[in-house]
Amino acid sequence: MAIRERRMDRMVGSVAHIFEWIETGGWQRHRLDPGIADFTFGNPQELPLPGLVDALRHNAVPGDKDWFAYKFSEADSRRVVVDSLRRRTRIAFEPEDVAMTAGAFGALGVTIRALCDEGDEVIFLSPPWFFYELMIHSSGATPVRVRLAAPDFALDADAVAAAITPRTRAVIVNSPNNPTGTIYRAPELAALGRVLTAASQRHGRPIVLLSDESYNRIVFDGIDFRSPALDYDASVTIYTYGKTLLAPGQRIGYAALSPTFPDREATRFAIMVQQLAAGWGFPNALLQHAIGDLEALSIDIGALQARRDRMVPALQALGYEVTRPEGTFYLMVRSPDPDDLAFCERLAGLGALVLPGTIVECPGWFRISLTASDAMVDRGLEAFAAAV
Repeated sequence: MAIRERRMDRMVGSVAHIFEWIETGGWQRHRLDPGIADFTFGNPQELPLPGLVDALRHNAVPGDKDWFAYKFSEADSRRVVVDSLRRRTRIAFEPEDVAMTAGAFGALGVTIRALCDEGDEVIFLSPPWFFYELMIHSSGATPVRVRLAAPDFALDADAVAAAITPRTRAVIVNSPNNPTGTIYRAPELAALGRVLTAASQRHGRPIVLLSDESYNRIVFDGIDFRSPALDYDASVTIYTYGKTLLAPGQRIGYAALSPTFPDREATRFAIMVQQLAAGWGFPNALLQHAIGDLEALSIDIGALQARRDRMVPALQALGYEVTRPEGTFYLMVRSPDPDDLAFCERLAGLGALVLPGTIVECPGWFRISLTASDAMVDRGLEAFAAAV
């Protein structure tokens, strides 16, 4: 009981600041204000893709008596995923190594719990997606953060190497990165692969690379995204369709073991057991039926890039320091007030909601989501001007 209580205390502590801000901060007080410009989360601010609605309607028509029966990782879903992975990465993924999950959140959760025991360590890069630490604690493992240097937030293989110990079980790498928008390139990923290979050999067990590729189709400027799995054998590729469809509430994704993954059969069985233990952690039947249609859909990446290309120079002209993201939905902006929470409160009062950098372990900055509508951008820029 004492161990369980300590784990729960760590889990609650890892997200307490997030929920405190959500429940009592400017977002809660102003999110329903008329005319508010909401740049906080990667949520849709306009109606969904028509193709998404058509895909769900079409596949809601039952094809047999088991259409809405219990679904595991269905064979048809796995084939769609493997075809996509092989085409995009040139890695010979196998259908039996794909676990269909409730988005990337579900994929990361069940995979970390399948891999880790009490006392293991999981490295993640900071600034991070804000639930990595929570999921690591939930497995009983210990989170270890490697802080990346602003304003480039480049992958630092040497810093990862310095954080590895004999207890390191996994490293989470998120490219394109939320919140920074950085895409890691071949030299950085090759260096990371060498670090993980050497450390695995030195410590006598493989360190698993969890490659969170939730935004791998949301890239700008014609950049060629490279999967980190290409540079390291013991890799699990994590993906969600919710970002590409801008429909985070329709939760379908996967965890795919590389064909070179050591002890594949035992690991994929452990993941399935964790999906059962998590309360049926498989996507629902309708989404699995629709995945072939969903695979072909995407939000307008060009429109996101155009919004970036409008906001970055406009904010710079107002005196803000702004990153120029290579992918994802997000801009990182240095707060004119070192107290980013206070500055974001001020912005909220002026009509613009943003995510304080403190929430993503980047105090003194804030994050803007490009999923805001163009009309919100118009109103938001007025608020950003007034705030400085």
